[in-house]
Amino acid sequence: MKRSVPFLMLVVLLLAACATPSNNATQPAAEEPASEGPAAEASAPGRLILSTTTSTADSGLLDYILPDFEEKTGIEVDVIAVGTGQALEMGRAGDADVVLVHSRAAEDQFVAEGHGTERYDVMYNDFIIIGPPSDPAGISGMESAAEAFARIAETESIFVSRGDESGTHNKELAIWKEAGIEPSGDWYQSAGQGMGAVITIANEQQGYTLSDRATFVAFDAEGLELVILVEGDPILFNPYGVIPVNPETHPGVNYEAAQQFAEWITSLETQELIASFEVNGMQLFIPDSEAWRAANSDS
Repeated sequence: MKRSVPFLMLVVLLLAACATPSNNATQPAAEEPASEGPAAEASAPGRLILSTTTSTADSGLLDYILPDFEEKTGIEVDVIAVGTGQALEMGRAGDADVVLVHSRAAEDQFVAEGHGTERYDVMYNDFIIIGPPSDPAGISGMESAAEAFARIAETESIFVSRGDESGTHNKELAIWKEAGIEPSGDWYQSAGQGMGAVITIANEQQGYTLSDRATFVAFDAEGLELVILVEGDPILFNPYGVIPVNPETHPGVNYEAAQQFAEWITSLETQELIASFEVNGMQLFIPDSEAWRAANSDS
């Protein structure tokens, strides 16, 4: 009986020794799921945050062209449509991967500060001064936007401003400056909202406002009382640019996808897609990338 204890201990030790190889053999299998994680992530579609002006969204342009990008690249685009000032601020904070906006001086400053890698021409349209058919300020047909603004101020006719540091608001301020006027008073209303909302407010109050043509046409198709009263002044030119956010300044951005987007939207094929976008038979944006200009230089 005394010998039985060592004998049992020997049996236990032998069983433990035999179990050790089987535990080692299962080790590679335990590591296998961990190795699949990065591969699965790499094969998943990427995501791109696009901060852009409200006109590209409100006009319907992005809904028209973005499916082509997503289908070709497998990259899903998250669109954040705000004023140009806010769109650029998102880029400055590293909260967007690429920006598509329309305020040239602000865009150039954004790149100069190191927040963007390069600005690429994309397209253009124009701004227009819209107002009620009754035209209480009498600006219809005027060739100078600054003179039209001066007439609106002189008659204290209702004017609804974006007031949001957008590209449209910056253009409006430039026109007031050219007119030598700092607008103030009950007649001048700063909405602090996007273009679509401002057009709606102006329509309800039968007032004047400055709009990009694309958004006005899109809203007019749904029914507006406002009409185009002043157009064609060179100061109303409205160019759009795309800028990938600089990964050296903002390491967390998806620069590879942003560059793909910039190359896609400036490509000849996408420029032709932009040219084909119409509302009520009217082309809303004119392609203007380097590739487009090169292909149409003789036309």
